[in-house]
Amino acid sequence: MSKTEKRQVPPALKQVLRFDEEVTKRFVLWANKFLPLRSLRIHYKALEITCHGIPWFAFWIAFTWLFNNSSLVQMQVNMLIGLFLDIIFIAVAKAYFRRRRPVANTDDALGQIGPDVFSFPSGHASRAVFVAYFFINLYQLPVLCVPPLIAWVTAICLSRILMNRHYILDVVGGICFGLIVAWIISFIWLDADAANYLMSFLSDDKIDGGDYHV
Repeated sequence: MSKTEKRQVPPALKQVLRFDEEVTKRFVLWANKFLPLRSLRIHYKALEITCHGIPWFAFWIAFTWLFNNSSLVQMQVNMLIGLFLDIIFIAVAKAYFRRRRPVANTDDALGQIGPDVFSFPSGHASRAVFVAYFFINLYQLPVLCVPPLIAWVTAICLSRILMNRHYILDVVGGICFGLIVAWIISFIWLDADAANYLMSFLSDDKIDGGDYHV
């Protein structure tokens, strides 16, 4: 195949994508007409930052290094592995599918990095679903934390569409990817000894109170 030759999209898939674009456009117009969402655009941006891959990864690494308590290490390490898998899966998928973002989208500096210029699947939706699944099913937080987590995930997914960052199918795809990453982590879940060993191997400092502390 010539380098200048564009990849051909199957006719059936073209129809699905066009339908997705039309439904997304109508949904955004409806939402902006009947709900006071246009005036709340600043909150969309705040939601976007709370689930962006770069801040999440940087924050979690800092959290893991600063709070190296043995009671937290298992959760920290498994979450870090999940975040890493999520970033890799989404980057590979976006680079492969290369679906352009909605025409109405206005990218920022972070949205111009690498495969993030593409639309499918939504990395924000994937990350939000994985994080919520992690803290609801794998490392259970108190039940009072569940409603805010569900509300956050829902707000993230809706805001990606209403900001014209993604089409509806992009968000659905992101949700599926997030569940896949969560299931992988549940399958390979590191126990406390393995997590402490991995942390002690990667760090010059030993875990306080851990089996490998010296």
